[in-house]
Amino acid sequence: MQIILLERVAKLGQMGDIVKVRDGYARNFLLPQGKALRASEANKQRFESERAQLEARNLERRGEAAQVAERLNGSSFIVVRAAGETGQLYGSVAARDIVELLDDGGFSVTRSQVELQQPIKTIGMHDVIIALHAEVEVTVQLNVARSVDEAERQAKGEDLTSVDAIYGIEEEEEEQISPEDVFEEGVDFESEEAIAAETAATGESEENEV
Repeated sequence: MQIILLERVAKLGQMGDIVKVRDGYARNFLLPQGKALRASEANKQRFESERAQLEARNLERRGEAAQVAERLNGSSFIVVRAAGETGQLYGSVAARDIVELLDDGGFSVTRSQVELQQPIKTIGMHDVIIALHAEVEVTVQLNVARSVDEAERQAKGEDLTSVDAIYGIEEEEEEQISPEDVFEEGVDFESEEAIAAETAATGESEENEV
């Protein structure tokens, strides 16, 4: 299907461009979202007559998105989920969960603005891109953990999926053992020759007694 873009769309083109896309993409996303019109003669004339208004509206929306971006960009949100010892979530964190999370934080976005290729299925720090506008994108960080305490540890750089973290293993320095730690103070060490001589003498004495 050929369409006229009413705003910039990533990987498609700029406002006013006439491009060809798959019918499903046009019907299910571009047309309902008001991002495009069918490229009919009537719509081409309509676009040209409304171009100035569309450009002004786009500029206004971009300005609003930029203001939101200043507050949202680089923000971190904690997501508590049940997970196994290796960090694999029993469920997942999907786009709709992120929309609810941002809404709770005072930011209104739609699922289509959350650029998540696939649901998050492991604990850890995950960067997610939010397309506030066709020309304004921000990155937020999701701190997915089994508890708020674990989230705080992750934020400090701790890897909760490591073997040490799973089993609570702590590295300890090996103690250096010196002769003074083994023998009592004041006892002289005998040479190997002296010990051997004493052992031989003891053996001869036992034989004579027999």
